[in-house]
Amino acid sequence: MLYAAAAVLVLAVHMAFVLFVVFGAFLVLRRPRPPWLPWLHLPAVAWGVCIEVSGRGCPLTTLENLLRLRAGLAGVEGSFVEYYMLSLLYPDGLTRNLQFVLAGLVAAINLALYARLWRNQNMPGG
Repeated sequence: MLYAAAAVLVLAVHMAFVLFVVFGAFLVLRRPRPPWLPWLHLPAVAWGVCIEVSGRGCPLTTLENLLRLRAGLAGVEGSFVEYYMLSLLYPDGLTRNLQFVLAGLVAAINLALYARLWRNQNMPGG
């Protein structure tokens, strides 16, 4: 029971991290924002893009799988929320080419948003 709960917790943290990587620049564009947020978000984006491009597994995925195995879980079992979080993180049909496309989209979105932030800060009155 404890391993299953820990696996779900790691899965939730993993999902939150993925959402932060993809959408964190929108938080950075908000005013007011903590001044340290870009310094937290940019390395997260770099990590997410590197994991997708390299094809290596994320350590959180390894931990999730270990906890699921220790809990005696195999495949997709568990709650409704857990099932859908797994489907979002590990969709059917995820190919290597699609991973490159997703990494490119994440990088492009974040580059565009940070360019906008930089441009606004360097404009008079920005």
